[in-house]
Amino acid sequence: MLLLVGLGNPGRAYAKNRHNIGFMALEAIAKRHGFPPARARFQGLVSEAAIGGEKVMLLQPQSYMNESGRSVGEAARFHKIGLDEIVVLHDELDLAPAKCRIKTGGGVAGHNGLRSITAHIGNDYKRLRLGIGHPGDKALVHAYVLSDFAKSEEPWVAALCEAIAENAGLLVKGDDAGLQNRLHLAMDAKGFGAVKRVGAQ
Repeated sequence: MLLLVGLGNPGRAYAKNRHNIGFMALEAIAKRHGFPPARARFQGLVSEAAIGGEKVMLLQPQSYMNESGRSVGEAARFHKIGLDEIVVLHDELDLAPAKCRIKTGGGVAGHNGLRSITAHIGNDYKRLRLGIGHPGDKALVHAYVLSDFAKSEEPWVAALCEAIAENAGLLVKGDDAGLQNRLHLAMDAKGFGAVKRVGAQ
């Protein structure tokens, strides 16, 4: 079984935050591929179905971003899911808005959700990094990730989540290069190939 983990904070107050784009992408996958309503399990919200003939579990940790690893670790241990069968979808400050990259392992780049997951299960899981841009000053990062996407950003956020859901079969198959290429082409086709961050010149 493949475990797809979307990162975010639970509750309506956080629902549209930049930090919650992982939740948004996972919800788009669930909708597109007919997953049943999520249920509370493993300190998170869980739903299971098949994508491209492969059994997939979607997990949204409800333990708040900084403790995401508790939920992921519990699910992975219970189902005996290896690191090579885990993909974490998360916001990425070091990528321009609407850009998307996939990698295995590496540093956590100050992301508390990734730090928590690494502490609980190890580091060699796959990450689908969803670019949200950087506010330009380290002191502004906390407020930036915990604020809602601007109205002007909502179209590319929806387009990216939709493109990920549409190409989730490639994610499940482990075709990383194919997935990145498809996402790049999809965003280009929708006119979001070079989105600037809010306030950028």
